[in-house]
Amino acid sequence: MSNTNSKITQHTVKESDKRFFNQEELKEINNHHRNEESPCIEHPENDDQYSGLQVNAGIEQMPIVNPYMKHRKRKRKLSVNDYVEGILKGNTTVLGQAVTLVESLNTDHQVIAQEVIEKCLPHTGSSRRIGITGVPGAGKSTSIDVFGLHVLSDENAKLAVLAIDPSSERSNGSILGDKTRMEKLAVHPRAFIRPSPSAGSLGGVARKTRETIVLCEAAGYNNIFVETVGVGQSETAVHSMVDFFLLIQLAGTGDELQGIKRGIMEMADGIVINKADGDNIERARLAAAQFRNALHLFPIPPSKWTPEVLTYSGYYETGIDEVWSMIDRYFEHVHNNHYFEHKRSQQEKYWMYETINEQLKARFYNDPEVEHLLNLKQDMVLANKQSSFVAATDVLNFYYDKISGK
Repeated sequence: MSNTNSKITQHTVKESDKRFFNQEELKEINNHHRNEESPCIEHPENDDQYSGLQVNAGIEQMPIVNPYMKHRKRKRKLSVNDYVEGILKGNTTVLGQAVTLVESLNTDHQVIAQEVIEKCLPHTGSSRRIGITGVPGAGKSTSIDVFGLHVLSDENAKLAVLAIDPSSERSNGSILGDKTRMEKLAVHPRAFIRPSPSAGSLGGVARKTRETIVLCEAAGYNNIFVETVGVGQSETAVHSMVDFFLLIQLAGTGDELQGIKRGIMEMADGIVINKADGDNIERARLAAAQFRNALHLFPIPPSKWTPEVLTYSGYYETGIDEVWSMIDRYFEHVHNNHYFEHKRSQQEKYWMYETINEQLKARFYNDPEVEHLLNLKQDMVLANKQSSFVAATDVLNFYYDKISGK
């Protein structure tokens, strides 16, 4: 009996199984569970014939959860007014959270983000927006660190850097490590650096960078740097959201003809040759002369500003004053001929249509019925039962009929 009970008491007995035990067994089971913290299991070593042996009590089991751990209170969910108030006060924590909402794909987050942007719009438009691009390895991040410190030498200046990092086509991941190259700027109290993934958008510019600029301006940042990935002719997106477009080049990247073929040069308001130091100074000067000759073959831009070509060294911090003097001359020029206001208006118009296109595309592909039909048509195209054009037309006609209520 004792052996049976000892086995029984080591297991939990369900209510439905108690009918299989007698009263005495059930009593012992209940006593066992009542004293579960210190169970009294029979040991053969405690028998009289083993009087020379002694079984010591076990060590008390340590709790799984730390009893001294203090439970953290959940952070209060910010409202739209909380976000707006924090941004207008220049709170970088709230600003960062608002940018996260803007970049989120969650529908609820997008609704909140758009409300925040709408309330921040009256406090925007007073900053200098400068786009900085160049081939990978040209020293964009290092240059931004130096340019930023030059801008912040003015006590009334605040700088926001939106560094766009390329996303992997395979994993969709990004390193977001540009901030590590901006060592001095990253610790400056009047600088805000936000790395963002490109997420496959045109020109390496995140789709939500335009809205992020609005939030940064509302937070009081009167200088905005947008660093792009630098992938060649697809930099149109960043050009459509900044006032000045700076192209960073390296010496020895090609001759005049190669420079002409790069359509990005047509959009540049200024070209600077980096790493003009040491033995590379003469090569940098030669490259600058070649780029100047190439620029003479381009038509005069709408701003009536002739792009300048300068050399400098971001690592040794030489030639920075000359570069920034060029940018100051550009802003003075476009303010005098009123091109600045015209360009801002054109950009607002451009982004209105871009937003419409993006919303239409998202609504089309997120429709469950369209998604199902797309899969069917895809199988037919792959099986050579229907052409790609006819399949696409069928899907579009289905969607048009659906939204028109036919």
